[in-house]
Amino acid sequence: MSKKAETVLDVNDVSHIASGVFIKGEMTCPGDVRIDGHIEGKVSSQGRVVIGEGAQLEGTILCDSLDFWGNFEGDVFVRDTLSLKAGSVFKGSLNIRRLQVEIGASFNGTCKMIEEEDFDKLV
Repeated sequence: MSKKAETVLDVNDVSHIASGVFIKGEMTCPGDVRIDGHIEGKVSSQGRVVIGEGAQLEGTILCDSLDFWGNFEGDVFVRDTLSLKAGSVFKGSLNIRRLQVEIGASFNGTCKMIEEEDFDKLV
């Protein structure tokens, strides 16, 4: 059994960047994170990242999986699945294993489908 399958996260282990918060720089999170604020820089997570409806991001996101409702401009590297939700606006490059796009999502940029091993080499 893999280490990831054995890990059980507590709901209190999810980090949250609230609406109205502005971060400029680099953020690293060992688990899941929800972002509803504004970030300019790099976001790294070893878990799931959720970008809320009002979130604004510019820079780079590296994570295991990404659920995306907000606005983003930059580069995304996802080990597993990116889900672009209705109303989301994305400009930049995607480097992902799987992609799910809902009707009403906006994507302008490039998309490269990668394997898990490729993700490890990129980051």
